[in-house]
Amino acid sequence: MKVVILTGGSSGIGLATAKRLAAQGCRVYEFSRRDAEFDFMQHMRVDVADAQQVRRAVDEVCAREGRIDVLVNNAGFGISGAFEFTEEADARRLMDVNLFGMNNTIRAVLPHMRKAGSGRIVNLSSVAGPLPIPFQAWYSISKAAVNALTMSVANEVHPYGISVCCVMPGDIKSGFTAARSKSIAGDDAYGGRIARSVARMEKDEQNGMDPAVAGAFIAKLALKKRVKPYNTIGFVYKGCILLSKILPGPIIRFILEQMYAK
Repeated sequence: MKVVILTGGSSGIGLATAKRLAAQGCRVYEFSRRDAEFDFMQHMRVDVADAQQVRRAVDEVCAREGRIDVLVNNAGFGISGAFEFTEEADARRLMDVNLFGMNNTIRAVLPHMRKAGSGRIVNLSSVAGPLPIPFQAWYSISKAAVNALTMSVANEVHPYGISVCCVMPGDIKSGFTAARSKSIAGDDAYGGRIARSVARMEKDEQNGMDPAVAGAFIAKLALKKRVKPYNTIGFVYKGCILLSKILPGPIIRFILEQMYAK
């Protein structure tokens, strides 16, 4: 039986992943800020942006179970709006959860995994990391940072039997869309393009992948014997990532402009 800590598992992809892991015999501990009760996993009220809360919760799980086999870093949210008009406080709040929340959980579990000589860390990134989305700059920045963090930490901890990877989903039909913090400040200066871009993105998300499909993929990755550092869900998005590597930058910029910045 694997002992798993999963962040942001009260809804969407996180909940779907937790259900699949529990169904495969894992003991799942879920960290999120909201009060919740589940019959298939242990919920712990933890704000991942608070390093002390995270460390106490991780130590408690290890005290109960004797080990931590898997960490799935799923907690995160999005903001949208023009980069020029995004308030610094909003950008910092996003990075505190999407990036530094991940920093807090990884740093808390690594001593336990290193002592055990094994462990798997799965970080939730996005196709928006390698393909940054106009008018969602800070979300894209956070996910590009997750990709860099993944590869860097993977090489640091590999000698201790710990593997680190990330998953880059595309559009998912989930509560993430409704939870996005939207701002159309400066939309007049940008010719209405901010509102049009976000509407297009949200339409794509609502026609996107079922969270259960993404959850099954992430759960499988969490339990595989060997993993690649970067993993994309779905044939279409794998094709997009491939094209981002082989097409010239100006062409990628033009495509993204036509999709989300007209």
